[in-house]
Amino acid sequence: MARKPWSFKEDRRLMELAKSSASLEEAAKVLRRSPDAIKRMALRLGLSLKSKSDKKS
Repeated sequence: MARKPWSFKEDRRLMELAKSSASLEEAAKVLRRSPDAIKRMALRLGLSLKSKSDKKS
């Protein structure tokens, strides 16, 4: 499957989601990207996103 380039707007949105403690799955849903794509971009941007399974309630 071909990768869709990330826009500046999507980068900013991912930063906002990470700052608001959104999970990896939530960010994937909002940005309409796969969790793997979110994980790769978060790593590139130096962001930390937790998977829902990693969160402790």
